Amino acid sequence: MQDLIIENLHVKVENKEILQGVNLTVHQGDTLALLGPNGHGKSTLLNAIMGHPRYIVTEGKITFNGKDVLKMSVDQRAKEGLFMAFQTPPEVPGVETMDFLKQALNSKREKDKPIGLFELYKVLKDGYKKAGLGEDMNTRHLNEGFSGGEKKRNEILQMLLLNPALCMMDEIDSGLDVDALKLVSEAIEEQQKKGSSFIIISHYARLFSLAKPNRAAIMVNGKIAVDGPSSLIERVDKEGYEWIKRELGIEIKKSEDKPIVLETCAVKKTK
Repeated sequence: MQDLIIENLHVKVENKEILQGVNLTVHQGDTLALLGPNGHGKSTLLNAIMGHPRYIVTEGKITFNGKDVLKMSVDQRAKEGLFMAFQTPPEVPGVETMDFLKQALNSKREKDKPIGLFELYKVLKDGYKKAGLGEDMNTRHLNEGFSGGEKKRNEILQMLLLNPALCMMDEIDSGLDVDALKLVSEAIEEQQKKGSSFIIISHYARLFSLAKPNRAAIMVNGKIAVDGPSSLIERVDKEGYEWIKRELGIEIKKSEDKPIVLETCAVKKTK
């Protein structure tokens, strides 16, 4: 079973401990909504799982499909089926999008069986259509000069092409309009039907209503404070996080960032 198991995970960023003993299991086929106030470790957790060098694991374990993730390089993690859609996708000048995607596809194939040119064009054409991108994307440098929406759609395109076992989405919906959000939700649904697992971070209830998580976890002070059913999303949307202090006795450390509650996003109002 392709389960992700995180045990007592501690992570530092620039000598500051952000994660302070995270315990979390994501079973194959789960769609987990990862909630919590800004600055409490949600993005840090995803980056640590993916192997970003800025995020230093000082203690704990991460296993996926029974294998020790922390012993893997970033590319090995990707080959194992881990994928992360970035909150702010980086620009890569000088690298054409088609070349990048070709290399990404070949990395999951046997070395003596690279993707052919005809198949590549067909796969990319279908992918661009699903992601709502133009075929001129082929010759554009990766994310360079892309609008915010194009960068997010390009992340979705990569997910569709690579067909990962575990998709981690860090605010993939931020800044998207209604039509783009619909494309994102359709892509998530397509991957869910293939059996992919998801960890989704969002501050907007709209994406969760479309992605239909079966579980939710709330991260507070660098730990998982609550792990339970998806109904937690609705409770946070209505009440914020103050009930955690009231019911669990957990003092929520202040962050300079907002929000404290889930927000509505990209919702068309009808009379």
